[in-house]
Amino acid sequence: MKIRKGDTVKVIAGKDKGKTGSVLTALRKTNQVIIEGINEVKRHQKNKRTRSQGQIIEKSMPIHVSNVSLMEGNKAVRAGFTIEGEGDKKKKIRVARPSGKKI
Repeated sequence: MKIRKGDTVKVIAGKDKGKTGSVLTALRKTNQVIIEGINEVKRHQKNKRTRSQGQIIEKSMPIHVSNVSLMEGNKAVRAGFTIEGEGDKKKKIRVARPSGKKI
């Protein structure tokens, strides 16, 4: 998965199309990401003790990674990988596809 925790992404499909946010969690097994302030839903929580009140909580739900695009500055870009170094010092580095800049 080319999107990681902390990346700034733009939603390119779905009800929040056009919004940008920071990735809070990357769920690798399901290819989903949780983005701050995106795809928020309301959940009703029961009271935990007898004299406490229940409440309504807003939380961000996961969105599939194919519905988001990585941001570089103000522009949405595709991400790719290049290999840098030789021999034992080879490293796989993420780069922005059109420009080739490191991310």
